[in-house]
Amino acid sequence: MTELEIKEKINEFLIAEFEVEAEKIVPGANLRETLDLDSLDYVDLVVIIEDKFGFKVIAEDFINISTFQDFYDYVNGKVLAKESTN
Repeated sequence: MTELEIKEKINEFLIAEFEVEAEKIVPGANLRETLDLDSLDYVDLVVIIEDKFGFKVIAEDFINISTFQDFYDYVNGKVLAKESTN
């Protein structure tokens, strides 16, 4: 899966699951504020990521994720690591 495919897949589920307008999803935007995430939303986000990308999310990983680009980079890194072990 390419970086662009990962980004598109992420954007698709964010729009569908968190009812955010596509125009608001930009790399430098704050993830938490844009999606209006609370603690339960983070649980939903983790479940969706694990389901769609097939890797286990560690809660501590989210400490350094503040923007959409941080989120894309995180998922991309995990997917690449998973693919390299298969």
